[in-house]
This record gives sequence, structure tokens and C-alpha cells, in this order.
Amino acid sequence: MSIDSIKAALPDYAKDLKLNLGSLANDIVLTPQQLGGTFIACAIAARNPAVTHALTAEYGPRLTPGALEAARAAAAIMGMNNVYYRFVHLVGGDYAKLPARLRMNIINNPGVDKVDFELWAMAVSAINGCGLCMESHERQLRAAGLTTEHVQTAVRIAATVSAIAVTLDGVELPA
Repeated sequence: MSIDSIKAALPDYAKDLKLNLGSLANDIVLTPQQLGGTFIACAIAARNPAVTHALTAEYGPRLTPGALEAARAAAAIMGMNNVYYRFVHLVGGDYAKLPARLRMNIINNPGVDKVDFELWAMAVSAINGCGLCMESHERQLRAAGLTTEHVQTAVRIAATVSAIAVTLDGVELPA
């Protein structure tokens, strides 16, 4: 499956998603590594095997093996962190004062440029709906010199990939 096959699998009522996917796939705001890693991390976070397979097949060969592993790691670690920190944020109280006691070493040593990993973590956090994590990653990205347009582009990718995964969960894919 490829981006074209994803577009073909989307029903007519999801035409906007097809158009958004096409324009985002050719985005020039992000570097090629940032773009590919964002698509892959978001596909994993969106939890649709067909979307993950297609976007990894499309963007995986464009990334170094280390960048591909880091994009997967961003989805993995944020899958844990987004649950924990969303809880801390929503429940409040003394939980914010306690140490998380969860290993997160990959964040400090992701194997790629830290700003790229932060961007991928930001996009995954948007899919997973963790406000605390989004605020933290956005601050880190802005401090590292990324613009609002960079951050917005990553979140637009997250929104589109998530919507495509949801849509495809409701239709039967061709064999």
C-alpha cells in the first residue's frame, strides 16, 4: 500500500482528506527527515495497520535506519507519556509533585537531531490528546528555533493521518 492506494481507499465523503494528504505529502516547510518521521510516528499513533504500513513503505526508505527507529521510538514513548501526563494534568493534585518513575531515556538520546524527535513527539501528543505534553514539546520546539508554521505543519499531518485512520477503520480495504 502507498499514499496513492490510501487515497484510492478513501470513500468520496473523505475527499478533503485525500486533498490534505496530497498537499502534506509534498510539504516543503519541514525537512525531508522531519516530514517522513512525522508521517511515520503519526501513523503508528493512529493505530491503523494499513495506514502504518503504507506510510512506512512511503517514507521509511527516505529516512536513515536511525531516523526510522527514532520516529518509531517517538510514537512508543509518547504512547506511554501521553497517558501518564494527561492523567497528571487532568486530575491535578499531588500527582504533579511526584516523580513519574517511568523510564524515558530515549527522549534525551533519540539517535537523531533532538528537534526532529521533539517534533515527532509533538505530533503524536496531538493525536493522543495530551495537553501537557503538547505544551512542553511546543516550548522546546520554539526554543530550538522552529516557527509556528513548522509546528502547525506537523500537527496538520497528525490531524490528517488520524482522520484517515479513523475513516479507513470504517471501510473495507481492497485486498
